Amino acid sequence: MTATVNISQTSPSGVNSHTLFVCKTCASVWQDGKRLGESGGQKLLQQLQQLAQDWELRDDFLIQEVECMSACNRSCVVAFTAQGKLTYLFGDLAVDGSATAVLECASQYYAKPDGLLPWSERPEALKKGILARIPSLS
Repeated sequence: MTATVNISQTSPSGVNSHTLFVCKTCASVWQDGKRLGESGGQKLLQQLQQLAQDWELRDDFLIQEVECMSACNRSCVVAFTAQGKLTYLFGDLAVDGSATAVLECASQYYAKPDGLLPWSERPEALKKGILARIPSLS
């Protein structure tokens, strides 16, 4: 189950051009099969939403919460994706202190025609936690 968190403009084809997925169940505490309190993913999502209000790409980069991205042992997890670009999945993000780096890296991703994010150009918080780099469909 996913929900749109930040409404984005769409391309002429009616498709959002860039999306930042944020796992909202990352870093949860569970007891008897129920989540206790607010997850780390929810906290990271809220920080991203707050920072995105002043982000120059807020209308071009959809921020979308995701129920689970199946990288529970590497939480917190986010992904960048866009049509015709590589998709990146990052994990091991600190709940506090990663949001600014995530939006900075998203800006870099947006500016690259193919989405390629060289390791040396990424913000420090996203240099070590790469989980996947997936080729584009086009």
